[in-house]
Amino acid sequence: MAIRARSGRTLAMAVFAMSVGMTGMTGMAHADTTLLNVSYDVTRELYKDIDTAFIASYKKSSGESIEVKQSHGASSAQAMAVSQGLQADVVTMNQSNDIDLLHDRGNLVPADWRAKFPDNSSPYTTTMVFLVRKGNPKQIKDWDDLTKPGVQVVIPNPKTSGNGRYSYLAAWGYVLAHGGNDAKARDFETKLFRNVPVLDTGGRGATTTFTQRDIGDVLVTFENEVILINKDVGKGQFEAVYPSTSLLAEPPVAIVDKVVDKRGTRKQAKAYLDFLYSPEGQEIIAQHNLRPRDPQVLAKHADQFKPIKTFTVEQVFGGWAKAQQTHFADGGSFDQIIAEAKK
Repeated sequence: MAIRARSGRTLAMAVFAMSVGMTGMTGMAHADTTLLNVSYDVTRELYKDIDTAFIASYKKSSGESIEVKQSHGASSAQAMAVSQGLQADVVTMNQSNDIDLLHDRGNLVPADWRAKFPDNSSPYTTTMVFLVRKGNPKQIKDWDDLTKPGVQVVIPNPKTSGNGRYSYLAAWGYVLAHGGNDAKARDFETKLFRNVPVLDTGGRGATTTFTQRDIGDVLVTFENEVILINKDVGKGQFEAVYPSTSLLAEPPVAIVDKVVDKRGTRKQAKAYLDFLYSPEGQEIIAQHNLRPRDPQVLAKHADQFKPIKTFTVEQVFGGWAKAQQTHFADGGSFDQIIAEAKK
């Protein structure tokens, strides 16, 4: 097994440099205010459309011109970059643990950041599903199939990627939901990661590995990424497979208090995140294959979201803080599993 990964400290500094140097922009050349949204790496297309709509809406309602800059990368590495000085006005991550880090390291966000916006500051949901090659030659139907000999599974590194953590926890929860215990789940994960040829640092990197480098039999990723590939990228080369059960992902958002108070951008930052919950914002979210919170918008797009049984991190793992400490901290279950999988 040949798994490649970079150290967390080195990666964080690399992402920091890349985020500063390669940030995209949406807005007017002479804007009254500029915002930076630091986000995870499979939301580039979503926020490109969100930004365009928000800029027009904010101009109409306030008379002010605004510019929005974007930074995308592996979720945890992005959070680390913000904690180390990247001046994000808002963060839009794929798991709450990455925003908790911003409170724990420098009190950049308040302890009660979840209460600042509806639905625990999570404007949409998604889940983890599979993408296989046309015809599904390995006949992959559920999580069990990912552990079979001869099946190559593409999953990003859970140490750096929220996508990877969701995938890992979804597989663990699947074992528990089918009568297994933690020992059986650990053995299951060891078999699964023995089938992982490379650990990319983020979800979009894993997508590139599977779709462009032609590595792997199955990609485990967010539902919206699978639908995007199937519709716009794959051109009939791939198929979506929904497992029997999976983990509910509730990507959270937050204002970075210390940054907006220093820059005087709190009003604009709040308007930006409020826009995600507006009917217009929720419609854009649905168009990008993420499940909106607004029940009317969700009902309008019901045909594109296949029913799937899900469980949450809180229900199975006692919350993200506990899951992080148990599974993804240095020396935790994931590190032990990787060491065993390499044997």
